[in-house]
Amino acid sequence: MGVPLLNLKAQYGRIQNRIDEVLREVLQSGHFILGPNVAALEEELRAFLGVARAVTVASGTDALHLSLRALGLGEGDGVLVPAFTFVATAAAVSYVGARPVFVDIEPDTFCMDSKRVAEYLTDTAPAPQPKERIRAMIPVHLYGQPADMEPLLGLARSHGLAVVEDAAQAVGATYHGRYAGGLGDAGCFSFYPTKNLGAMGDGGLATTQDPALGDRLARLRVYGGRQRYLHDELGFNSRLDEIQAAVLRVKLACLGEWTARRRAIAARYRAGLGGLGLTLPLERPGATHVYHQFAIRVADRDAVRRRTAERGVQTAVYYPVPLHLQPLYRELGYRPGDFPEAERAAREVLCLPMYPELTDAQVDEVVEAVKRSL
Repeated sequence: MGVPLLNLKAQYGRIQNRIDEVLREVLQSGHFILGPNVAALEEELRAFLGVARAVTVASGTDALHLSLRALGLGEGDGVLVPAFTFVATAAAVSYVGARPVFVDIEPDTFCMDSKRVAEYLTDTAPAPQPKERIRAMIPVHLYGQPADMEPLLGLARSHGLAVVEDAAQAVGATYHGRYAGGLGDAGCFSFYPTKNLGAMGDGGLATTQDPALGDRLARLRVYGGRQRYLHDELGFNSRLDEIQAAVLRVKLACLGEWTARRRAIAARYRAGLGGLGLTLPLERPGATHVYHQFAIRVADRDAVRRRTAERGVQTAVYYPVPLHLQPLYRELGYRPGDFPEAERAAREVLCLPMYPELTDAQVDEVVEAVKRSL
């Protein structure tokens, strides 16, 4: 029968009538940039996430970039970034002229390890270059699992660091009753089509509990102006369009149901794959994992992936090369072995199909394919 890694056509089929209706309304309105749907979406997301301000932008990468810039990060500043995540997290640091400083991850959650952060901040961890002034950190809520924010926020407070949450994969995830993206100085989300809350194009969101920071984010996304043709600082063109906002409003109404289904699929995977010698995703106590990915660890990952593909089941590897070993960051001087947990994750992680439209029969097919591929 075969199981694809993702099926956005199936998602569209379930909500087609409403999507088609709102698209028609936008097209007939003639209003396509920063219009009423954008304003409504920002208010709906602000209320949902429990933040003071929610500012839509053109992509999740822009949300990171503009948040760092709004917080005053720049040349000569160091920003702590987990070594195992998508390159956009570190690239946003580079965009503002700051320097990404990599730290290792927790082996069981794939998130930034607060113990490694503490070691770096207290000068007990080696660095490939002279240590610059650390001014911020970017915990990544990877695969939908919240990072352990309490110790990270404590370290940030004691060392005077800004905290920018990369919640690109974690919309709706919670940590001790609060939503990811509302815990630090800024939170950053992606609306890339494959995300749990995905647009039909690109888009992103920056959130904050600081109204003044929210105002600056809103200026930076539209050429640095607080009103038309009056520009206070160098800004950018990073605006969410009305079509994407309208689509996201429809999908936001479905997010709770979709998250519950993702968690049910994860439970079925866990029941079917238990006892096989695989490392299954951990749910952090006190947190809600929203399973953007169901990431297992298997020693012979590439062979298992090849055999599951032969059985018609698609899988993916997010991410095969840790950031400190990317050619882009060769000049930073890191070497293989510097971050062993990130490097081991890059060798072992395998992501199984995960989307709300998966049927129980398809989940069982994936389980059987994995079992027969070990």
